[in-house]
Amino acid sequence: MKQLRWLWLLAVGLLVACADPAEPRGEVRHGADIDVTLRDAAQLISPERIEGHIRELSADAYEGRAPGTAGDRKTQDYLVAQLEALGLEPGMPERRWLQPFGMVGLNTTQPATWDFSGSQGDLSFAQNSEFIVATGVQSTQVAVEDADVVFVGYGIQAPEYGWDDYKDVDVRDKILVMLNSDPALDPALFGGEARLYYGRWTYKYEIAAQLGAAGVIIVHTDLSAGYPWRVVQTSWSGPQFELPNEGQPTIALKAWMTEAAIQRLFGAAQLDWPRLVAAAQRADFNPVAIGMKTSMRLTVERSVNESANVLAVLPGSDLELTREAVIYTAHHDHLGVNPQAGLGEDAIYNGALDNASGVASILEIARVFSTLRVAPKRSIVFAFVGAEEQGLLGSSFYAHHPTFAPGRIAANVNMDGGQNFGRTHDIEFIGFGRSDVDEIAWRVAGYQGRVVVGDPDPSSGYFYRSDHFSLARIGVPSLNFRGGSDLLEGGRARGAELRRRFVTEHYHQPSDEVTADWRFDGFAEDAQFGFLSGALMANAEQMRRWRAGDEFEAARMQALAERN
Repeated sequence: MKQLRWLWLLAVGLLVACADPAEPRGEVRHGADIDVTLRDAAQLISPERIEGHIRELSADAYEGRAPGTAGDRKTQDYLVAQLEALGLEPGMPERRWLQPFGMVGLNTTQPATWDFSGSQGDLSFAQNSEFIVATGVQSTQVAVEDADVVFVGYGIQAPEYGWDDYKDVDVRDKILVMLNSDPALDPALFGGEARLYYGRWTYKYEIAAQLGAAGVIIVHTDLSAGYPWRVVQTSWSGPQFELPNEGQPTIALKAWMTEAAIQRLFGAAQLDWPRLVAAAQRADFNPVAIGMKTSMRLTVERSVNESANVLAVLPGSDLELTREAVIYTAHHDHLGVNPQAGLGEDAIYNGALDNASGVASILEIARVFSTLRVAPKRSIVFAFVGAEEQGLLGSSFYAHHPTFAPGRIAANVNMDGGQNFGRTHDIEFIGFGRSDVDEIAWRVAGYQGRVVVGDPDPSSGYFYRSDHFSLARIGVPSLNFRGGSDLLEGGRARGAELRRRFVTEHYHQPSDEVTADWRFDGFAEDAQFGFLSGALMANAEQMRRWRAGDEFEAARMQALAERN
């Protein structure tokens, strides 16, 4: 799975359909302050070329582009061939195109049932329909014996907000039940309506591991997760990949349960689930031992494999600023082949929109950059990263082993899924309002006669679900965008309906394929937006910065202080 990023719920589509976009601030509709050379170059972006790349990368021959497979290597080869043909330079030392990284694959054999026992009797839950479980231990055998089950609210420790769901309770070797997202009652806490990293399931597993817990059960609701249960089912089935563990704390059980199953569990313990959820909204919440125990033994097929980021660079034209860079990112992987598909059933997760479309768009942006007679002042890096669906592994590896020091990365432009419904009046910018990248986005959107809208569902934490987040953690501000929902042909209502249909029918399913109703003019216009935005940031006098008080501001200040 893991970071599910830009996925929009049915509810999100309704929000977009009903919302009015903010009025543009500081846009330049005539584009007079955008260099005419850049404006002319942007017009070279071809919807036909983007379509060709999408069709190629989402073809069955690539077998769903799962990390470490033949389809993954075929994808890397295709990208290298395209970048080499453009005359770009390899992005790694010694003129290498690939930045390999190791992966540990953990394919957990799911038990048919999960049993709990208590003074009120025993209870059993069904795999797949009620729970999904994986492990965070890179071992072939995992066991939890007679572990107490404890409800820890949202499982958050945030001293800067005066919040601690654990209250010094020893949770070592226990199974912790946690709510998804973060408390919502106080708009002054945790970013208000927006979800901070504290609300992400990755944080919840991490903090539990640090505290020595045996496992975590995250309570799934469509609203709190931002996607339906079947996305959990498909995304957590099969091998789960991680970077090799280098001594980080881990938990034995990483599990999800439906809220209906949790209500049944707590009901058997004679606890009022709605009341506990209400109590968890307050800072004075205390952990609740539910009086149930559980055991589980897992057999895990452990494999060691390798994927790679594909990196190219266009050196900057300024003798000093060439040591700095704007980085374009798009993940080239997807979910591979469903081994449980029945005879005659489509088993290949082609990933046309997610994310052959983002890769295709940045390949076309790279082509247009390569046509410029004079390159931008800063260098441009094109990073096609791997294993995003497994937890941003490729971009995380790059962030730990960057080809430019973090303090010399001016900004990141990330494309994760495009707009296949046609051209739009708006651009959706996940992370809008967090950095001075906003000014660039308004400027280019204004030139295009469009408006910038922020995240239509900030409570779902989409900011933390794509590769720009890995770079944010080392301080780099980003432009993570896609075409909006206000279609030129059909308006917001049609855009919301088409997006709802994609989410409910095609997201992370084999049906994410190019079909006859796909439009490619929107892809091209969005790629123009991405090209111009990156070029302007590459030529700007100043590096991009986070707004004062943003959670990544400190990382940026440290990176700038350490640049050499």
